[in-house]
Amino acid sequence: MIYHKNFSWDANYDVVVLGFGGAGATAARFAADHDAKVLLVDAAPEGHEGGNTRYSAQLIATGNDFNELKKYYQKLTAPMELDEEMIDTYVDGMVHIPEYVSKYLGVKPYNAKEYTTDKSIAIIEYPEFPGSESCDLTSVTKQWFDAALWQILKEQVVKRQDKIAVLYSTPAEELIQDPESKKICGVVIKRDGKLLKVQAKNGVVLTTGGFENNQRMIEDFIGAKRLAPLGTLYNKGDGLRMAQEVGADFWHLHNYESVGLLHGMAFAVPAGQRGRLMIGPQNKAVSSGSAFVVGDDGTRYFNEAEENRHGHLKNHGQWKVPLNQEHPYLIFDETKKQELDNDKIIGDYKPYTENVIKADSAAELADKIGVEPAVLSDTLSRFNQACQEQDDPEFRRDPATLRAFTGNTIYAVRLEQTMLNTQGGPRRNKNAEILDTRGKAIPNLYSAGELGGICANQYQGGNNLAECLIWGKIAGENAAKPKVDEATDAASGATMPEKHLTSDLKHETYETGENQYIGKSTKGMGDEIVVRVTVDEQKNLKNIEVLKQAESDDYGLKAIKTLPSKMVQENTVDVDAVSGASSSSRGLKDAVKDALSKIK
Repeated sequence: MIYHKNFSWDANYDVVVLGFGGAGATAARFAADHDAKVLLVDAAPEGHEGGNTRYSAQLIATGNDFNELKKYYQKLTAPMELDEEMIDTYVDGMVHIPEYVSKYLGVKPYNAKEYTTDKSIAIIEYPEFPGSESCDLTSVTKQWFDAALWQILKEQVVKRQDKIAVLYSTPAEELIQDPESKKICGVVIKRDGKLLKVQAKNGVVLTTGGFENNQRMIEDFIGAKRLAPLGTLYNKGDGLRMAQEVGADFWHLHNYESVGLLHGMAFAVPAGQRGRLMIGPQNKAVSSGSAFVVGDDGTRYFNEAEENRHGHLKNHGQWKVPLNQEHPYLIFDETKKQELDNDKIIGDYKPYTENVIKADSAAELADKIGVEPAVLSDTLSRFNQACQEQDDPEFRRDPATLRAFTGNTIYAVRLEQTMLNTQGGPRRNKNAEILDTRGKAIPNLYSAGELGGICANQYQGGNNLAECLIWGKIAGENAAKPKVDEATDAASGATMPEKHLTSDLKHETYETGENQYIGKSTKGMGDEIVVRVTVDEQKNLKNIEVLKQAESDDYGLKAIKTLPSKMVQENTVDVDAVSGASSSSRGLKDAVKDALSKIK
């Protein structure tokens, strides 16, 4: 939207931050710490903010030697090239991550190399690269996938409610730009169906994430048809669109990360649903024995037993995510089907159990999955021969993982490439300023996090969270610096009156009756879990009501619905967690324990 001097603003703030994920929370916090009044908006409803930070492993890339870590990062980027000032800013920030966590987040940093005893977990994904020994991962707890980092980042925002207003279910629609100076003056947001023009006196920070849920952008920028999102469903490329409209330059939009089964796959889910991340035992279950994967033409296209590095496989000297297939399938026999059916995760997962296709021959199965019968039959014959000879000449799969098909029945289940997150977007500089196509900073416009992410080629786990913290801080501090703007009347020096919107952050109260107690926990995957627990005179559990929760609609919600009655029935908090919802189960149990601790 074009700004003009008689513009009518519905509200005004010093800084407006678009996107309430790890980067947005960080930018808002540091802007507030530099005396700015901040508006922080997110398209997601309350409890579903957090972007991909909420769903990540909560690990932050770090290192102990600047020069060595720089070598490692440059090799990760190669053969691509990036501005050296950007690399230096990034690497310097990573070296100081433990100090950052302690000083700014107020918790003890844990180094993964010190506490991780499972040697099968690859903390350093490219150990053969120079400088890799200097790399480590920092976390705020010794658990992964527990949303602990995200909850701390959000709490830093909540603590600053006097300076930060938060609006949920409020997407940003477009930036407001002065046509002459190109300065970004504010943003149009959509609140309760109404468009509001919000002035940003000192700066706008874009932290809206990537485009994992925008099919057109996926096709245009990545060249893929089907990718199952593993994280938030609210990253729809809005930041890319808004940045493009004001003349931003873009970089390495082709790059994205994947993770999961095989080379970063999942059992296929309907469009618009999250795929389920499966690693460890489940990956080995589908990558060994009498099972292989076929692409769109019915042939194998990779080594199923090869360990992936965030979806990347070795490709003639480089590591790349394999060419996306529209309808890949896992092919397996009766023996493997029994193994998968008995797996504690896969055997209870509907996208697997409800979509297994059965046939009496490879030719019949080929007709059912839409490939040439002769091709699939030949693929099966080649695989069985490799098993018999204990030599896979096509893909060099480990002989120990090869087992020939037996019996007359053959099965298939559809797979899908996963989308962990996109990289790239609006090009930024070391000051977190978004650049135009001539390399000049667009005045008052900043970015941080996944939107315009720096990772250009191979990816080391923890890199994206590191840049959320590093450039989130830089963006927030620079956006907060006072600018010359129309808030001041040059003739009189008078300042426009402040007009703020009502924040969605609020303190809630909960009623209790006799023998009822309120318990709270932030150990789930969503926001705070609040329960009201009723006990009898002997302190036995009689009822557990969940008053507040924001766990995911798939497995997290299952834990919320089923565990309370199970706890009451067994009169104990220590019941088995719901499969696939360990964090949600843990958070609910912790809330109930908190309530019980208040019984005198």
